[in-house]
Amino acid sequence: MNTLENKELLRGIFERMARGDVAALGAALADDCRWVFPGNWSWSGVWEPKTEVLHGLLRPLMTQFADGYRMEADFLLAEQDRVVVQARGYGLTRRGDDYHQTYCLIFRLADGRITEIIEHCDTALVERVLDPILTPPIAG
Repeated sequence: MNTLENKELLRGIFERMARGDVAALGAALADDCRWVFPGNWSWSGVWEPKTEVLHGLLRPLMTQFADGYRMEADFLLAEQDRVVVQARGYGLTRRGDDYHQTYCLIFRLADGRITEIIEHCDTALVERVLDPILTPPIAG
């Protein structure tokens, strides 16, 4: 796929996630994908491959929301095999806390599949509002 096709693939995924279809992202992951949280905080590290991303990260995360989670893209930039997405997320935790997050997500794609996600977000919000992920990431 070329740069424009990669960008349009991510645009379509984010359109679905804006309607609450967060499974759209998981469905686009390559089997050997990795999800990276840079920095030095409780979630820092790498989840890989796809099975660990889905079962160790995304599933436990999504169960923390009372009525699902939505994520909307503000804009997308693409170059070669990477698409950068600035996005906002909205959810209400089961404890009743608002989780309105901001993101800068860097996606790497190959053959129409997401092979890597590097996520930058409001880490203080994560630490304050969300429960820790029980399966820690591997060191990154």
